[in-house]
Amino acid sequence: MQKNIAASPALEPTACNCLALRQAARHVTQFYDRYLAVDGLRATQYSIIAKLSRLGPLSINELAALMVMDRTTTGRAVRPLERDKLVAIGRGRDGRSRVVRLTPAGAKRAKAATVRWRKAQRLFERSYGVAAAAQLRAALGRVLSTE
Repeated sequence: MQKNIAASPALEPTACNCLALRQAARHVTQFYDRYLAVDGLRATQYSIIAKLSRLGPLSINELAALMVMDRTTTGRAVRPLERDKLVAIGRGRDGRSRVVRLTPAGAKRAKAATVRWRKAQRLFERSYGVAAAAQLRAALGRVLSTE
């Protein structure tokens, strides 16, 4: 007799931390995506250009580490931004690494998108609760420090 996979407690968000986090992350990402779409960006793309706006040029490896992404995924996420001339990719100091920098068009897009990001942030916090959202961010920060 074949087991019913759907009955596995690992597939229930109330029993599986990974599933619960992934579902919540997708839900919140879709929420922010709706606001950032006006600027032709997805939440991940906005996060990348916002990081570059704050920190300046970064190597692909540095950007990947800050985004908690692997290098390959980061490279794929940056390609559409490069295609749209929002970022430029050039050689790093040692000639082997690649550095991503925000272009003037990217800086302008980041500034415009920040207005909609702030609106999404306000609406999320209004719905979820300002204090609860701060606690959520703190809890997720602790998750990032686990092995």
